[in-house]
Amino acid sequence: MTAPHEKYRRYLETLTRDRLKALPDHVTQTVRFKDPFNDVRGADDMERVFDHMFDKVEDIRFRVHHALNDGNTCLMAWRFEGCLKGAVWAFDGTSVITFAPDGRVAEHIDHWDAARNFYERLPVIGWLLARLRRQLAIR
Repeated sequence: MTAPHEKYRRYLETLTRDRLKALPDHVTQTVRFKDPFNDVRGADDMERVFDHMFDKVEDIRFRVHHALNDGNTCLMAWRFEGCLKGAVWAFDGTSVITFAPDGRVAEHIDHWDAARNFYERLPVIGWLLARLRRQLAIR
């Protein structure tokens, strides 16, 4: 039998808009999903977040390169790649995933640097954030 974290990992790594329909097989109806832009509860809202991602980002590739499982909690280190507004968009992140007793995801919290990997790409605020980052960095 496949461990819940491996089953969910395979689902995320092969996720497409068409496969979103299978999300309730992998998450509870009351799942919490949180990333730097969203904090939603419920499988329907989580599906809307992913559907919006497919609307905005093309050629999505998501690969887990390390996973640590400890009972009902799993930490996954991953790489996200895609094309946003015609430009390559890639970054690394980590997810903390908690599983319900039935093996489905009860909570999925993503951690990644939205300032560096998203906001710094915006015309005006990006320049300001990049400059601020350089000023705060130890040289």
